[in-house]
Amino acid sequence: MTCDKPPASPRRRRKSLGQHFLIDGRIAGRIVAAAAPDNADTVLEIGPGAGALTRRLVAAAGRVVAVELDPALAEALPQRLEYPPNLSVICADARTLDIAAAIGVPSYQVVANLPYYAASPIIRRFLEAPAPPQRLVVMVQREVAAAMTAPPGAMSLLSVATQFYAAASVVTQAPPRAFRPAPRVASTVIKLLVRPAPAVSVPDRDAFFAVVRAGFTAPRKQLRNSLMQGCGAPAEAVSAILDAAGIDGQRRPATLSLPEWAALDAAWPNDLPRRFAPTARRPATGLPIDNPAPRR
Repeated sequence: MTCDKPPASPRRRRKSLGQHFLIDGRIAGRIVAAAAPDNADTVLEIGPGAGALTRRLVAAAGRVVAVELDPALAEALPQRLEYPPNLSVICADARTLDIAAAIGVPSYQVVANLPYYAASPIIRRFLEAPAPPQRLVVMVQREVAAAMTAPPGAMSLLSVATQFYAAASVVTQAPPRAFRPAPRVASTVIKLLVRPAPAVSVPDRDAFFAVVRAGFTAPRKQLRNSLMQGCGAPAEAVSAILDAAGIDGQRRPATLSLPEWAALDAAWPNDLPRRFAPTARRPATGLPIDNPAPRR
């Protein structure tokens, strides 16, 4: 195993920020290879930490904007990398970052070793941004990566929400020993190639995701029962919707493809409430903001 140095500072890591520094150079190399930046590309790196990925990115990309929440790490990063001229460091939270102001160009990509507690809201922000990146290459918890890349038959709300916006694939696995300190769970690097338009055309994304959320209310139940529970609609109405969409109500929600969810959305009558009320913790569209994963 080739390794990158951990932070030179003797200060303790900040557990509240989920800090686990990547030290496996092979995995860092695979991440950069998956991103494949060239000297014309702008890369937004989230959570550069000690710079294991940053060092490789500034050698390959035309410009790197590193966003680091920890002020001490943000201040130390340029000196640690010997002040590369194509590196800019912003001390900010990627969950609230002004993306357009930070990037300043319409075309960019995201590379990130994400803390588990912030992975879903950060990925969601970029996938749903008015000017999304061309691709994201991100490290997440292994179970979350499996959900994001799942095919029909094993899909979840997270699968639908991710694949609505991007084509998702696995880049490599990262065991706990690839980090210092080692987390308690394994990680996976995934690549999200952002689609120029959503995978399915729907007239109202809020309404579409309301149906999807309702469908996954009780994922182990038959779709008909899960929709009834999630939407509060009578059995006759739900059966009529399923018949109009050409979908067997005895199937499980995990077996539906994105076009089938879109067909359900299209078959939903305008006069039938979907009974979905978005809240601050569970927005109407896109990736669930609640993170099912423990912190690393």
